[in-house]
Amino acid sequence: MPVQEMAVSPVKSLYWEPFPPMSQRRVYCTPVYHEGLLYVLGGCSETGTPLDSVEVLDVESQTWSQLPPLPTARAGASAVALGGQVMVLGGMNQQQTPLASVEMYHPDEGKWETKASLGQPSMGVTAVEKDGKVYALGGMGTDTTPQALVRVYDAEKDQWQPMTSMPTPRYGATPFVIGNKIYMMGGRQGKMPVTALEAFDLDMKSWTRYSCIPSRRAFSCCATNERSLFSLGGLQQPGPHNFYSRPHFVSTMEEYDLDQGKW
Repeated sequence: MPVQEMAVSPVKSLYWEPFPPMSQRRVYCTPVYHEGLLYVLGGCSETGTPLDSVEVLDVESQTWSQLPPLPTARAGASAVALGGQVMVLGGMNQQQTPLASVEMYHPDEGKWETKASLGQPSMGVTAVEKDGKVYALGGMGTDTTPQALVRVYDAEKDQWQPMTSMPTPRYGATPFVIGNKIYMMGGRQGKMPVTALEAFDLDMKSWTRYSCIPSRRAFSCCATNERSLFSLGGLQQPGPHNFYSRPHFVSTMEEYDLDQGKW
């Protein structure tokens, strides 16, 4: 029998492309990508001091530009693009105290504007934008306690309104907006990682708890392809039967199938 040729789809070549470095070394900074521009806001300097500096990369021309500084120096903040502006919220100030302040950058005017505060100071707060509204979830308060708070920002009224709290308090979580739901994965409660997977239904205004991430791992990375959620790598924490063992790095990868509802 003649051998039939198999149709092979073209494969795009993938490679890393070097970009020019930022003008300032920093950690715990906050990136926001919007309409071909990559904003980098605040962070910590090499001396551990929160920064107010802001720079933006034009991805097409690969050029960096300095922007007016943040009104409030901060590290570990969250930021979103909202209606062509860039909003930054929460984080930690120079006294290492969580912040409640919210600031908005207007690219057309080249200036920052102070907006209504979160109400409660939050470092490691998670923020997402959906249909012109900003949702701020969780965070760590001034007493280092993880928060379950959920707040939504109304841009027309410049107001934050409370919503149904998360079932699991956490900070530093990874959010995914899929359809009409905000999924919250990972995060921390002090030194302990959070394994709870929860979703907020924007229509029903209620939370649903799903099966927990099977492995208890800190600093794992999370990703989605809108059909599945992925948890990758991290630091394996001691379990109940080996509590005194030391954490160790792992290459574990786990997938949650949204249709089947299981890991």
